[in-house]
Amino acid sequence: MRLAIISDIHSNLEALTEVLNCIATLHIDEIICLGDVVGYGANPNECVSLIKDAVPYVLLGNHDQAALDLERTTQFNPLARMAAEWTNKNLSAESREFLSRAQYSIERHDLLFVHSSPYQPEEWHYIISPADAQFNFSYFPQSICFIGHSHTPVIFCEDIYTREVVPGKKFIVNVGSVGQPRDYDPRASFGVMDTGKWHYENVRVEYDTKRAADKIRKIGLPKALADRLTVGS
Repeated sequence: MRLAIISDIHSNLEALTEVLNCIATLHIDEIICLGDVVGYGANPNECVSLIKDAVPYVLLGNHDQAALDLERTTQFNPLARMAAEWTNKNLSAESREFLSRAQYSIERHDLLFVHSSPYQPEEWHYIISPADAQFNFSYFPQSICFIGHSHTPVIFCEDIYTREVVPGKKFIVNVGSVGQPRDYDPRASFGVMDTGKWHYENVRVEYDTKRAADKIRKIGLPKALADRLTVGS
């Protein structure tokens, strides 16, 4: 079974389109989305529509939740809050209904998938450091937990040292962000897991960052949200 795991699209239609085009060439059996389909970018409804048609398993992200309920933005920074408010105002009834049905976690093929962390996934904790990962390993029995949320692709192993997915060890794998990477690589990021070969690969895809950024400026969201797309920060 070959799985494509995508996350943190953030209303970036240009990035999502190119990622789905790439996935179509990779002999993928199943696509799983770890959430945050909306937020930050200019095309929330278009992204929800694409995800609805292409992805059978979609999780809820904190920005999806905030777009449905602005009371959930209390911990957001000012830029994220402004984007959530704009998204809330512009989200269609169909998009709202779709996002409202998303779950916090799913298990597939003896793998766990969450947006933020296996520990209290509804609380949106970050796993950024090896210490964060070590704390979370006791909260899932599966061999691998796939996450997004931080927008930075990384592999954490229970033994601290291993940096590639191998059989017989336990991992937390962040697949990075499709629509707003933050590892100073502006290319869209997603993961491919081959459960037969037990092999994981992070895939990067170029897309039209300028077009996506221009659309953010055009709708009146902060310039910083547009500028970060071109540098991946």
